[in-house]
This record gives sequence, C-alpha cells and structure tokens, in this order.
Amino acid sequence: MSGIDKDLQCRELIAKAVCGKGHKFTQTTHTIIPSHTPSTILGCWVINTNFQAEKVGDAVEVSGTYDVNLWYSFADNTQTEVKRENVHFSVLVPLTFFDRNCRGDLEIVARAVEQPKCVKAELSGGGTVTVRVESEFAVEIIGETKVCVVVCNSCDDKDFHLVGDYEDNSDEFDDFDSATLLDELD
Repeated sequence: MSGIDKDLQCRELIAKAVCGKGHKFTQTTHTIIPSHTPSTILGCWVINTNFQAEKVGDAVEVSGTYDVNLWYSFADNTQTEVKRENVHFSVLVPLTFFDRNCRGDLEIVARAVEQPKCVKAELSGGGTVTVRVESEFAVEIIGETKVCVVVCNSCDDKDFHLVGDYEDNSDEFDDFDSATLLDELD
C-alpha cells in the first residue's frame, strides 16, 4: 500500500439533499355563473394564485386558490361587467423518484412552472360560461441523507493532479447542472 493510499479514509457526511421530485401539467374546467346572461365574452384572466404543498403517499398534493376574472357584455352588448370568482384547486403531482432512505423532517417545495392561466372561455347553455385553465407545477422533497466521501489526513503537503487534458481556467463545466444526473439515472 502506498503512502497516499493509507492516508485516505472514508467519511460519512449528513447533508440536505433533494430526495424526491416530480412535475405535472394540468387542465381544469370551471363553470362561472355571471349575474347577467352574457351576450359576448370580452376576456378572461386568472390572478392572485396562492398554493401550498404536502406529501400524500407517493405524491405531493398542491392545493390553493386563484381568482378567475370574466369580462363579458350583456343586454344585447350594450353593457359590460367583470365577474370575479375565487376558485379552489388541488393537483396531485406524482413523484418521478423518491429516496425512501431520506431522514429527518422533509421539506416540500412547490413552484408553478406555468402559472394558472385561462386558455379558453366560451358561452354555455343557461347563461353560464365554461372556463378552461392550464397550469404546471414542479415539486421537490428535501431531506437529510448520508454522503460518503474520501478524505485524507494531511492534504497540505500533497499535490493532486487530474489525469487528462484539463485546463485550470476551463469554462467547460460552468453550465453543469447536477439535477440532470438524476434524470439520466431514471
């Protein structure tokens, strides 16, 4: 055994890491009942989105509310009004991977990749309006995990060199994203 080999040891570190993740695109249809029978839909938009997330079995449930604002004309297109309706939603996001060896309190992080938005609003029978909303959510579960690393007792006097054609000032790895490594393993 060489001098360098016996100076090397293995050490376990406890670190916070992404232990699970997933994403889901969703389309939802809502029925809005305006106070007047609409003649024409002039516009529809979604604002004030609020949501939270929690782990439910092998998935993460993202639930919250948003306001659907429907601008419409009535009385044979002689008057307009905006109907605002607060809508509750719930999306079950399946996990593409989850490490069950994760420890400690799990932190659930959810973000809207695509904020809820109205993609279609059309008149329905009986003075109602059907509104289709699209959104996409990404979730991550963060927890504690063990990482095993190789350490040496005295690195000060050692000169480690990489074998290969590497330049010290290379920008080759500036755009490296470690999250893609997990995608490649699936």
